[in-house]
Amino acid sequence: MTKALIIGGGIAGAVTAMALQKAGITPVIYEAYDTGADDIGAFLTIMRNGMNALHAVEAHQPVIDAGFPATDVEYLDGSGTRITLNPMRGGAQTLKRAVLYRVLHDEATRRGITLHHGKRLVSASTVDGVVRTQFKDGTTIEGDLLVGADGIHSATRAIIDPEAPAPRSTGLTIAYGYTKAASFQQSADAYRMIAGNRAFFGYTTAPDGETWWFSRAPELDLSTATKQNFIDLLADDKTPAAEIVRSTDDLFITNAYDVPETRHWHNDSMVLVGDAAHAASPAAGQGASMALEDSVILGQCLRDIADRRAAFEKYTGIRRSRVERLVAESAALSTNPNRRVAAPGSQGRHWLYDHEIDWDERIA
Repeated sequence: MTKALIIGGGIAGAVTAMALQKAGITPVIYEAYDTGADDIGAFLTIMRNGMNALHAVEAHQPVIDAGFPATDVEYLDGSGTRITLNPMRGGAQTLKRAVLYRVLHDEATRRGITLHHGKRLVSASTVDGVVRTQFKDGTTIEGDLLVGADGIHSATRAIIDPEAPAPRSTGLTIAYGYTKAASFQQSADAYRMIAGNRAFFGYTTAPDGETWWFSRAPELDLSTATKQNFIDLLADDKTPAAEIVRSTDDLFITNAYDVPETRHWHNDSMVLVGDAAHAASPAAGQGASMALEDSVILGQCLRDIADRRAAFEKYTGIRRSRVERLVAESAALSTNPNRRVAAPGSQGRHWLYDHEIDWDERIA
């Protein structure tokens, strides 16, 4: 049976393993970190299209059980005036990234998929149709194909194309936090998005009463960035944003990058999925969902097309225009906080949220 070496045990890696297993391929996951990843303190929302991709490989229920939905998306300006209120469709789920990793790893393990931690890829080459990988711990593993699901700073991307551009700074610093305070208007049924005068802010309240929030600000020096920076940026707005940040004990702060175009998604035996191929800024909230779509489509292509390179080419052809459009729109959101991708509740079919994948549909 064909053996796939999956580099990266994050969202894309775990679900790609499930999709390949469903396609009749034996996957083994190699995760660089001992427990999770470097952005494990953050949270995310898997949108309708991402949940649809999970459903295609029967992995949606553990995510639903671990997360929580919202019924609306409310947009406000810095004065606290509502711009619009859109109903959510399709059951988008919000959950902490660490929890998502755990439930996906648990589901992969339940399906008999092997996952190794502490395996940081150093090099990979193909000789006589066999992929040989070398890891930082000195081990060497062989397989029939390699999937690079190793994120925005992908080692696999550089192996496939040593001249691939480095990730691009979006000019934004992102903060995430959690607070149990209840002195402000909570948002139990909505994602409340605020286009402030100096920074963008969003929050929602989990069923246990904890408020989860994020803020996008002009790029700060990470070596000196603090909670006070974000309080100051939000203080002049007539919204609860500054108060929410002030009530938060611990923040996760990071600079945001994207990968607007990757010339080579694959060679004869290696292929990229998720952020390794096309990382978007977090402004559109679609990074996880796009990675999930990749995972399932790659599985379908390898299931239906015997020639591996032809399967990789078909996968790239299906995915490239969609994800590059998303990266461009998310970049536009980053530079103009008052602009929005049409909300999931907009009337009519929307190219982003209503994208559907049917596992039983033949690719070729």
